[in-house]
Amino acid sequence: MYDLLKGLRVVEGSAFVAAPTCGLYLAQMGAEVIRFDAIGGGPDFRRWPLAPDGSSLYWEGLNKGKKSIALNLSAPAGREIAQRLATAPGQDAGLFVTNFPVEGFLSYAVLEKLRADLICVRVMGWADGSQGMDYTINSALGLPQMTGPADDARPVNHVLAAWDLLTGAYCAFGLVSALLARMRTGQGREIRAPLSDIGAATMANLGFTAETLLAGHQRPRMGNDIFGAFGRDFTTRDGQTLMLLAITPKQWSKALEVLGLAARVAGLEAELGVSFAVDEGLRFTHRSRLYPLFERAFADRTAAELGPAFDAGGVTWGAYQPLEKALEDPRLYKDNPLFETVAHPSGLSYPAPGAMATIPQDARGDVRPAPRLGQHTDEVLADVLGMSGAEIGQLHDAGVVAGQDG
Repeated sequence: MYDLLKGLRVVEGSAFVAAPTCGLYLAQMGAEVIRFDAIGGGPDFRRWPLAPDGSSLYWEGLNKGKKSIALNLSAPAGREIAQRLATAPGQDAGLFVTNFPVEGFLSYAVLEKLRADLICVRVMGWADGSQGMDYTINSALGLPQMTGPADDARPVNHVLAAWDLLTGAYCAFGLVSALLARMRTGQGREIRAPLSDIGAATMANLGFTAETLLAGHQRPRMGNDIFGAFGRDFTTRDGQTLMLLAITPKQWSKALEVLGLAARVAGLEAELGVSFAVDEGLRFTHRSRLYPLFERAFADRTAAELGPAFDAGGVTWGAYQPLEKALEDPRLYKDNPLFETVAHPSGLSYPAPGAMATIPQDARGDVRPAPRLGQHTDEVLADVLGMSGAEIGQLHDAGVVAGQDG
């Protein structure tokens, strides 16, 4: 945790990945993030993976460092509290992150009547307001037909929720941008961030769309080959799989040197009348001739031989490893100061990350776990909305709010 956003109050009404990720990033940079949920939890409160007691490891991972208030969102009084929280006064408040629909009790048209300078960042599925989630947006973009083995026509979905994560990060950026503008002009605004637009724009930014327009068809699948460059997985003599990448001239020359392929590749260049050192695209174009040379060189050596030689030679490479082994990798998890072992609401203690960036000028604060559902209900009602103990008690009695014990 850092304190760059200390003093900001962000209210979050959300579920799933994108909007909670936005709130998570803001909290890890020091903002007070208050998440409201339905009493008993929203649609993501029990999502897998689960702890032995049934708690969602997913939920407690995405909500670290936030405060939690539980409301009866089907009741007018509960909805009114959500509206008042989102629009509560204060120079550093009036910041709302949500994936609730454009229309309804949390619409911008409704909320700006309560606070004219409200900043609302709204995650959407499709830009027209229709329902869409990461996997359905991804399927529409064509990527599952570009992913996977070249000899298998079945679509391959990605495991990583890339569009959710990009959208969450973009929303955090959008909120801070709108806040800076409000500080200069006093104007509030709603920022709508549809997963469909994030995905479509990213595909265009990376050249996928222009390439398809020029070719008349999308890129074919090609397994683990790196498009337009030289890169692929290769198997060593002892059966280990290593990823080799050679994009720059230096990476290429160092790989040839370590693998003892300089002479063979020079012969191939003479035969083809090309220079692989000059143009990385040529390495891709003629990969069917190059791969067999590299396959034999890898097959003649063990991973234990290649690893140190690659490192000493400055070769860009990586070993494929399962997550359980990655957890012991000091470059990723073990002894990484990004992680801290904390006690979580599930009752488990395990390493959890704070802010992903390292700021050498600032001390990294302690990682704060996710709250228990409704843990801060009374605190938030009193501190943010100024309610008395009697008023809060009446809301509990009426079933409008709930604490962590229900």
